[in-house]
Amino acid sequence: MSPLSNSIRAALSAVLLGLSACSASPAATDTETGTSTSAEVVDPPAIRMGLMSSLPLYWPLGADLAAIAQGQGQVPWQRTALARSYALEPLDTLSPIPALAADQPDLDPLSGLRRIAIIQPRGLSASDNVALDRWVRAGGRLLLVLDPALTGEYDLPLGDPRRPVDTALIPPVVARWGLAVSFDEDQAGSVTTARLGETALPLALSGAVAITDPKAADCTLLANGAAARCRVGKGEVTLIADAALFEHQELAGEGGATMRAVIAGALQ
Repeated sequence: MSPLSNSIRAALSAVLLGLSACSASPAATDTETGTSTSAEVVDPPAIRMGLMSSLPLYWPLGADLAAIAQGQGQVPWQRTALARSYALEPLDTLSPIPALAADQPDLDPLSGLRRIAIIQPRGLSASDNVALDRWVRAGGRLLLVLDPALTGEYDLPLGDPRRPVDTALIPPVVARWGLAVSFDEDQAGSVTTARLGETALPLALSGAVAITDPKAADCTLLANGAAARCRVGKGEVTLIADAALFEHQELAGEGGATMRAVIAGALQ
């Protein structure tokens, strides 16, 4: 990962006024409740959302298993914001987990979920790709964020397994849906915005989405080519080739409103 350049740092501040003026609120169907300072939802929202990410969205950066088990560590601002609208269910895998006993069924982590956000994930296994494709075609709503060049700063050394994936690993299922993601290394290091539905989507060193097989799915490019929305079977996939919105609190809107609006638009 390359740290934010000086130009991006300056742009993060400069773009705030424009974002606050253009950001939309989440869809009316997203129940909003108050949260305590510890990010515990007073009345948990009824809308379930699966969440998979290498970014510190749910657990604090660098947290170890012992600390997580004891509930230690500062709750990430992203989790606090998302918990206002969704009952979050962190996912470590997408494929069925073998049962511990022969007389018990395998555990399907996607069972009962209609909405999933996969944001800068670690590599998906072959079985994860198959399970995700099957889930979408059966009617699932998926937000898939794959950033070729993260712009956030993470105080963990290269090679640390807790460090976010600096360059997105494009899962094969993306090609199955007739899409591809590329990256222009010569693009300007600045923050821009592009329309994604009713929301102004902030972009920083974004990738470019292309439709490679129009027959694979019914896809439309959005956000000046930094995103696409596809009808796949009975379900829908929104692919965004930039994770800046989920990395920088300055770009997420007041209380994470812009971030929640993007998610609501993808998963409605």
